[in-house]
Amino acid sequence: MADFVRVAKTTDIAPDESHLIKANGKRVAVFNCGGEFFAVDDGCTHRGGPLSDGEFSGHTVTCPWHGASFDVRTGEATGWPARKSVGCFNVRLRGDDIEIEV
Repeated sequence: MADFVRVAKTTDIAPDESHLIKANGKRVAVFNCGGEFFAVDDGCTHRGGPLSDGEFSGHTVTCPWHGASFDVRTGEATGWPARKSVGCFNVRLRGDDIEIEV
């Protein structure tokens, strides 16, 4: 059964920035989209590149290794060479704490 886990403060991740966190043994990329937070698996589905290190604009992150892109709201693969979506995590805010469901 999944539980919500505190992973950061809202002030830890600046607007339009990402942050790698580890929760329950998983590597998760957390994104701040103008004050709205989203979380996806950190590994690109193409070759495992770290999405938390990728270029991030709007709601799209681009893998730094081969340029695959994903929508951080849904995990959907939006650009070649990735064909599979990345996993998404539910995010909630409790005061200034960011929690994800893992």
